[in-house]
Amino acid sequence: MKIKFDKVGSSEKPFEIESEGIHFGGSLRKDGYHRVALKARIYGDIALDCDRCGNSYNHKLDNSIALSLRDEVLKDKEDLDIIEFLDGMIDISYILESEVNAQKSTYHHCPKCDSSEESIEIEF
Repeated sequence: MKIKFDKVGSSEKPFEIESEGIHFGGSLRKDGYHRVALKARIYGDIALDCDRCGNSYNHKLDNSIALSLRDEVLKDKEDLDIIEFLDGMIDISYILESEVNAQKSTYHHCPKCDSSEESIEIEF
């Protein structure tokens, strides 16, 4: 789902998409000449691999997201919650995919390993 950057006004523009059981919905609002504020919620079940035992399990995802979307290159990279769309189109599907991949790339324990008191021995 793509939305033209110029079509977003100062009143909130709602959106909602779903991909592979993950729902992503919220609103877009113009927040400056080259800025759009995105406020959204992402929820659903996501398949993860436990970093301790290696087993796959389903994780309930339910997060709020607040991002600043820009249509120009930013010189100051202090804020990590900015996504640049230099072609003038806001790609909501890309944001959803990025958020899911960010969740998958972090360190996870399945419920069995999370409640385990067993220590882990590391061999070098």
